[in-house]
Amino acid sequence: MASTCERYDRQLHDLGLEGQYRINKSTVLVVGLGGLGSPAALYLAALGVGHLILVDKDKVELTNLNRQILYTPADVGRPKALVAKERLSSFNPEIEIEAHVMSVEDPGFEEFVKLADVVVDGLDGWKSRLYLNKLVVKYRKILLHAAVESWYGQYMPVVPGKTPCLHCLFSNVSDRRCTRIVGPVAGSMGTFLAVQVSKVLSGKGSYGENELLVLDFKNNSFDKIKVKRNPRCPVCSTVK
Repeated sequence: MASTCERYDRQLHDLGLEGQYRINKSTVLVVGLGGLGSPAALYLAALGVGHLILVDKDKVELTNLNRQILYTPADVGRPKALVAKERLSSFNPEIEIEAHVMSVEDPGFEEFVKLADVVVDGLDGWKSRLYLNKLVVKYRKILLHAAVESWYGQYMPVVPGKTPCLHCLFSNVSDRRCTRIVGPVAGSMGTFLAVQVSKVLSGKGSYGENELLVLDFKNNSFDKIKVKRNPRCPVCSTVK
């Protein structure tokens, strides 16, 4: 316990011993280990999340390396999830990390949603995001969503029964993959996700319920948009 307190000393003043204890005992599922999930997972390991479940179906590509900070050129061709587990286990050997090379639609993925206290959306396609959204609503798990393109980012939490789900707002969004990303923008949004996880797990601060946060990093413009549940949403309207 003494070594744990020393490792997390600089955040104990703000999170408190009880908050840090809750973080250390929590399970966080990170879905997608790219530009968002890569920095998010690194900071969640640094935060001391006791159990990280990492899921990604892809392998490292050279074009990933402007933003996906867990990987090096030597990792090209290797599964992201397995590389991420290696790096994060070395970075913080005190926490439990499991990695799965799979997509959200694969058999068995649903079990990880059941286990999680918080789910982090690091995906880059809306078909997969909306499927993940259905699962978190089904099991009433908190989903922290972020997306990036070019100089822009967005963030919204999904709290089943309390906030809109992703289907309420984004059911008609094209499933195209983003091909324009300024690296530090993705890193900023991934780190932002980790900050929100820290607040959810520790019970400290607000994590933006019923708001869509839109960030324009090129012009330093940050807008909060109030959002409401769709009373006819086929995914979340019956959840109380």
